[in-house]
Formats: sequence, structure tokens, C-alpha cells
Amino acid sequence: MHTAALDKYSNLQKSILALLRIVIGWHFLYEGVSKLLIPDWTSAGYLQNSRWIFAGFFHWIAANPTVLAIVDFINIWGLILVGLCLVLGLFTKVGAWLGIGLLALYYVANPPFVGIDFGLPTEGNYVIVDKNLVEIFALLAVVFFPAGWQWGLDSLVFGRGEQKAEGSPKTESAEPVVSSFDRRVVLKSLATVPLLGAFAIAVAKKYNWEKINAITGATIKVSDTKLKDLKGELETGTLGQLKISRLIMGGNLIGGWAHSRDLIYVPSLFKAYNTERKIFETLQIGEKAGINMINITGIQFPVINKYKRIYGSKLQTMCQVHPTKEDNFGTIDAAIDAGVDLVQIQGNCVDWRVRDGEIDVLVKAIDYIKKQGYPAGLGAHSVHALRACDEAGIVPDFYMKTLHHDKYWSAHPKPNRIPFSVDGEKSANHNEFHDNMFCLFPDETIEYMKSKKIPFFAFKVLAGGAIHPSEAFRFAFENGADFLCVGMFDWQVVDDVNIAIETLEDLEKQGSRQRPWIA
Repeated sequence: MHTAALDKYSNLQKSILALLRIVIGWHFLYEGVSKLLIPDWTSAGYLQNSRWIFAGFFHWIAANPTVLAIVDFINIWGLILVGLCLVLGLFTKVGAWLGIGLLALYYVANPPFVGIDFGLPTEGNYVIVDKNLVEIFALLAVVFFPAGWQWGLDSLVFGRGEQKAEGSPKTESAEPVVSSFDRRVVLKSLATVPLLGAFAIAVAKKYNWEKINAITGATIKVSDTKLKDLKGELETGTLGQLKISRLIMGGNLIGGWAHSRDLIYVPSLFKAYNTERKIFETLQIGEKAGINMINITGIQFPVINKYKRIYGSKLQTMCQVHPTKEDNFGTIDAAIDAGVDLVQIQGNCVDWRVRDGEIDVLVKAIDYIKKQGYPAGLGAHSVHALRACDEAGIVPDFYMKTLHHDKYWSAHPKPNRIPFSVDGEKSANHNEFHDNMFCLFPDETIEYMKSKKIPFFAFKVLAGGAIHPSEAFRFAFENGADFLCVGMFDWQVVDDVNIAIETLEDLEKQGSRQRPWIA
């Protein structure tokens, strides 16, 4: 850009172009430095998620450790180099073209197209247009307009060469003379250098505050600190063709459903804490700890399937369905369409159908699930509901039944426990049901399961947080549960897995289990 051509732009226009260049450079520099500071950062997740026309190429890179290491190196240092060029205004056009190249690769790898975009965390997309495309066009403005000559080193480096080329008169003085104009040029050219100091301070503060996590880049990296504390490998059982961890995740905590008695603010806290990103982190920790299944409702499939597509997860799903007289198969079909592995009729649904004399709905639903080729589960809070299903000739592939003891403070007295009252009206009387018990008759449940050679998932084993896992897990496993379904926050996962591992090992040593393993 010749200096004469700059005259057609006002100072305001040149300043706006310079600011555009600087903020884009800041973004690139931050992306590069943040990835550099994360131990073992990799773009593998981003590349594995590619679904467009060059998906095979990006998958090949992710699958080849040597090539991936080279790509990660180029990615990190390319971002840093582009950022420095733009912030300093040095070789601005070269830096801008390199930046356009990087952004184009990001865009092609995961374009925001309908049907192949799975919404990477924190990455905005607006159907075809996303931040990568917006920044590409912004950088084109940097390329074709004099963005590097205002508050940039380009004017100092290339401007002096241009003055000599234009044949400026030579001085006879033995020492070079620097005019006041030259001093102004130098100061303006160096104006952005202090920004690098400000950048370093800002990054250091951010790093110390939250330990930089480059979530605006290709991956979310989960801390492995607690994962290093795992005490072994979580056992698995089999159900049909499926291999299932003895401990599976419940969906209530990530869904915001809290059995919080009279603590009315707790569900809101659950929902505020478990953002989509936090849900993804929790699921990642669970899988790394050995948990390979989660029990969910149909409305949770979008977030679970999004997680599975983004991270290439093999997490299996059990989905609760709710057949009614009016719509016997709708929720079952929806679960199958969403990719379910196990289909389980929801506990309160079974209770209510039995209570209301509609067992025929359950008969048809179990038969329909089996005919679709899926293991069919019968859930219940009430053991009376399971007995009634027995009498109706229903034989499920597995049971999903509440199981916990009643020796905790908020449990109401046994004489006041009414069958089918769980999930019913909540009494203000502490001596009646008030969202506090989910296995009203644990002894009867244990005896019932002893007579069944059908796999048994126990849920609500913590009684909604009233019983410590070390006590609850032993009670459930010892009394016949083949699998436990437990809601967990991210910071509880490793502890719960360790408790399950230790409990199972101890039961094996003592031989104290009351029911043979069915699965």
C-alpha cells in the first residue's frame, strides 16, 4: 500500500480498520496461547466430529498419532503467529491470509449446515453462517484495505523502503537525521506493542483464576485429577447382547428433578449448575471411570445424542417410556427412533396403570417393545405393582425397582406407608409421604426379587440423597440388585465408582450377597 493511497482514507476510517485488525489478532493469539497452556491439548475431538465432504480426511488425521501431533503443532503456532502479525500490524496481509486459511479449514471440517451440524459447545452458528465465516470476511477487509499501516509496524518497515524508492534527497550529514515526522511514524507504528503486555497480564490472570480451558477451540478438556484416584475397574454384567456397568447414571440430576422434600430452591440449583457443558463433562468423567449407560427420559435424548455425536461416545441409553390408554406406543417409538438401547416402562407409570386398573396397557407395551427387538423393562416404586403384573402374566426382560432401607431421619413410619403413594400427593405431615421415600416396603421388595431370575436394576438407592452411597450401595448390592442406577454430579462420579468397586469386592470376599447374580 503506497502512502499516497492512504490519503483517501480519513483517520477515523484507518483507526476502525486498525481496531478490527487488532481485535481479530487478539482472538487468534488467545486461541493459540490457551491451547499451548493446556497439557496434551489436541484437536482430535473436533476432527473426529467432522461430517461433511472431507470427513474421511479429517478422521484420518485424528486416527494417525504422528499426523495429529503435526497438525496440532501447526494449529497452535499458526494461531499464535497470525495473532502476533495482526496485533502488531507486521506482515499484516500475510498473517490475514494465513488466518483465512485456518478458519476455512475449521469451517470445512464442521460447517453449520442443517443435518450435519451438532452444535459444538459455545460455538455459535446461524445456519451456514458461523463465527469462522464471519471472521473470514473480516480478515478479507484486513487484506484489501490498509489495516496494517495505522498503529502497525508495516508502516515503519515498508514505509521507509517506499520513501527511498521514491528517491528522497540524500543528506550530506555524516549522521542520519530523524525528522519529527519520522518520530511520529515510529511512535504510531509501535503503538500496539504495549498491547502484548496487556494481553500477557490478562491471560495470566485468567489462567490463575480458572485454569485456561480452550472451550472456544476444538475440545473441552476434562480434569483427570480425580480420575487418577480410581481404585480399580468397574465390573460389568450382561443383559441380552449388552454389556452394562454395574453402576449406571441416573438422569434426574442433569434434568433438574430433585427429590428435595421441603427445600424448594434445590431443583433450581440443579438446573443452574448442570449447564450443557457441565452435563458433557459429567458424562465424560463417567465414561472414563467405567460407567457405560445412563437412564433418561425421552426429553433428554437431544442433549445425550448431541454429546455422543460430538465426542464419538459409545454411552448406552436406557429410556423410560410412559404408555397410556390413549397413546400406548408413542413414547416407545420415539425412544427407538432416538437410538435407545434398553426400553423401560417408567416406575410411576406402572404404579398408576396398576392402581387405575389399566394393566392391559402394560401387557401391550411390554409385548410391543419385545417385538421391536429391544429388551423390555418393568419399572416400579411399589412392589404391589410388580405382583399385580405377575398375576397378569407379564414377564419383562429386566426390572427397574426402587430399593433403599428406611433407617434415615426423614423416612415416615411404616404403619403410615400407603401403596402407590410415591409420586402422589405430598403431605405437609412429616409422618406421611412428603417426597421422602421411594421404596416404601424394602423387605418385601428384597423377598420378591429373590424369587425372580430376571436382571434387577435398583434405583433411588440413596433415597433422594438421604443415605450415603457407601451404605446405600452395600444395601442394594447385598440384597439382590444386579445394577445400580444413581444420579451423580461431576464431582461425585469417581467417588461413587470407587465405592461400587470396593463394595463389590467386599461382597465377593464375604459371600454375603442374598441373591445370585442374574446378569
